Amino acid sequence: MKELLRTNDQVLLSWTEALLKDANIPTYLLDSHTSVVEGSIGALPRRLMIDDGDDVKAKEILESAGIRVTSSRPAGPFIK
Repeated sequence: MKELLRTNDQVLLSWTEALLKDANIPTYLLDSHTSVVEGSIGALPRRLMIDDGDDVKAKEILESAGIRVTSSRPAGPFIK
């Protein structure tokens, strides 16, 4: 699993998820429940994750829609 996008912009996350869903690319939204901890102020970014094999296609789709892909790092505690 790789991180495709990290943002606290809920509209951008929703639009990105919809674009990838239309392309049959499954997405996983991490850190979405941090709003309970942070008091619903939206200060902590959410991470949009995709499967390893979908990263190239997903980047192409998002970049053609004008969305800047912030990273393509593997998920996990040992990110280099």
